[in-house]
Amino acid sequence: MKQKIWILLCLLSAIAIILVSLTRHPSPVSFEPPDAPLSQQPADPVPPLPEPSPLTLEFRRAPAVVPSRLMADLEALAFDRSTPDSREQSREYIRSRLVAAGWAPQSQPFADGINLIAKKPGRNPEGGSILLGAHYDTVPGSAGASDNGSGVAVLLEVARLLQDRQTERSLELAFFDLEEIGLHGSFAFASDPNLIADLRGAIVVDMVGYACYQAGCQDYPSQLPIQPPSDRGDFIAVIGDTEHLPLLEVFQMETAANNLPPVYTLPVPFKGLLIPDTLRSDHAPFWYHGIGAVLVTDTGNLRSPHYHQPSDIPQSIDQPFFIGSAQRIADVIVTLLESQGSLETNSIRTEANLGM
Repeated sequence: MKQKIWILLCLLSAIAIILVSLTRHPSPVSFEPPDAPLSQQPADPVPPLPEPSPLTLEFRRAPAVVPSRLMADLEALAFDRSTPDSREQSREYIRSRLVAAGWAPQSQPFADGINLIAKKPGRNPEGGSILLGAHYDTVPGSAGASDNGSGVAVLLEVARLLQDRQTERSLELAFFDLEEIGLHGSFAFASDPNLIADLRGAIVVDMVGYACYQAGCQDYPSQLPIQPPSDRGDFIAVIGDTEHLPLLEVFQMETAANNLPPVYTLPVPFKGLLIPDTLRSDHAPFWYHGIGAVLVTDTGNLRSPHYHQPSDIPQSIDQPFFIGSAQRIADVIVTLLESQGSLETNSIRTEANLGM
């Protein structure tokens, strides 16, 4: 992830907000006065927008993740994945693991890069699909164990856990290329109408392998509108757009009694315009296309001294935290896949129907 793209992302956010505002508040066609008083003109009936199906969301547990498999994938991908050859080596490993788990991965080439995608159809074609995504490239000089071998390993483990499970919605997996130089892979995916046609929500995993427990080891962006939960980095941060709050709320459905890492959820208004730090991963392009998306992260450089460094190796991973994070994500994915109805925030549906 590169901080130099923040300004561009903010500009894109501003444009998106303006477009949404124009769509919801169209300008009148003419400012000329009507021929008759308004009280005498027949009112044209405006049919309401169809109400999305009510959301049915019940917490479901996924099968238990297998720690040895998670760590094996993490270690197999612990090398600099910033060059064309090394990224191809990464893709071959990911592809082989997916095939072994019974999936049929496909390539999505785009300028200078290649995404890997795979899909398992659900029982209900009308239910749409849930995307689970992670980038597989690194910055030069880093083995990228947490950033983002941890995310790739979680996707591969979910692929194995759910290979034979029938679910209400379809599950899509996306391994994004070239995130580190400007979110290129996720922009290419989210800009393809065929790939997002039935997408109901996206969960993006970017760094879930590092935790710190001493006071003051966790930092936060200065623009946060709410009080941070702790000065210790022992939690998973889940960042989502306010238009699709159920994607955040599902992460709070699992209690802390199971010893999994606690979750800190952050609802972000205005597509991240006011908090640029929330735009630094592959969830952002989905926000621009009006698709609900959340980022699941250990907060990267706000916590870890190994961020974008040669020291980001498997030995720097906090294994219990990583394994617990993977289990939380797997449980959320199963819960979303078994849900029915719209994942939009209720107030957004009401506003649309009122023409606001």
